[in-house]
Amino acid sequence: MPSTYLDAERAVELAARDSYGRLLAFLVSRTGDVAGAEDALADGFLRALETWPRTGVPDRPEAWLLKTARRRQIDSLRRQRATSTVTDSLLAEAERLSLTPQSSDLPETEFPDERLKLLFLCTHPAIDSAARTPLMLQTALGIDAATIANAFLVAPTAMGQRLTRAKAKIRRAAIRIDAPLESELSERVDAVLDAIYTAYGLGWDRGVIGEDTRWRGLAAEAIWLARLTVALLPDEPEAKGLLALMLFCESRHDARRTKDGAYVPLSDQDAKLWSRPLIDEAEDLLSRAALASVIGRYQLEAAIQSAHSRRAYGERVDWESVAQLYEGLVRIGATAGAIVGWAAAVGNAVSASEGLRILDAASIDPMSSYQPYWALKAHFLTQLGETDAASMARQRAIGLSEDPAVREFLARDK
Repeated sequence: MPSTYLDAERAVELAARDSYGRLLAFLVSRTGDVAGAEDALADGFLRALETWPRTGVPDRPEAWLLKTARRRQIDSLRRQRATSTVTDSLLAEAERLSLTPQSSDLPETEFPDERLKLLFLCTHPAIDSAARTPLMLQTALGIDAATIANAFLVAPTAMGQRLTRAKAKIRRAAIRIDAPLESELSERVDAVLDAIYTAYGLGWDRGVIGEDTRWRGLAAEAIWLARLTVALLPDEPEAKGLLALMLFCESRHDARRTKDGAYVPLSDQDAKLWSRPLIDEAEDLLSRAALASVIGRYQLEAAIQSAHSRRAYGERVDWESVAQLYEGLVRIGATAGAIVGWAAAVGNAVSASEGLRILDAASIDPMSSYQPYWALKAHFLTQLGETDAASMARQRAIGLSEDPAVREFLARDK
């Protein structure tokens, strides 16, 4: 039965949100051409919007989109009159699955999830290190370039150019989408973990803002990828550390907002609402990671969250230990988040003036558009009685906040 255009549009949106990364990874696995796969998939979504209102939404939208996109890939390769092994193998595979342009049958089997392979493809040494994590976020998880640019504090045009160059490099170098050799895993896993965590952070931050459905489930997808990485690399402590970190954070999901949607900062959350099973799983992962005696960023961040999670068992946060963990994190990599976290911990363990001293010593360039920096600075200045400076910092933090609930909280936190 034909659908209305609205029904078709909703079905396309759902497929894009839930399956974009899986579809793209599968297409890339057949050609190694990321940009070409993106074009083919975009054509598939466009044809769905044109076709489904007339024919009805198919029972298996993913299979329909995959088939249509692969037809586009095959046609494009034929137009190029290529005779490469990649072309021959793609055409042969298409014939085997009855996916030639003349066929109307959908494949009956589910296509494999190749996203972890795609993540490792994006970490190939031939690709600029600055482009690896953004490329993974865009290809495997479907995050747009503007959002990625915002997350990395760079201009959208610069990020777009970086991503375009990386995709061209993959195509020119004919880099294969295969899991790397065992000898290469340790060298490339850090970038994969960074991409997974960035995706989780975006889902965590944006998944509670308004009704934008694009971000729903992104945090869960990131956790799934982290579990897959732990299974693939059972001896990699940082993979366990990352999964532990995300599970600690996820355990507090239900306490982040009041019933009427008001923002609740970590220090004010009701620890009884935190999920003990997730905390216990995270603690086990962190303990197993520690057995390797190789400390890393994600283990340190997970240990910090572990200290906060002791509140779920009626214990107090050991702020001195948290400050020491953050100091170690800053030594590994002085990111904006690590510096602000260190300052917050020192502010609680020692004094607001000591916390403010750390903030003031930080380079202002990466902090200028980092909302937590200005929110914490306003908090410290308020405690120190510097009301005018606190008001200016608070207004800066409010202006940088995308979440209305956070803006409202900051406006009344005086």
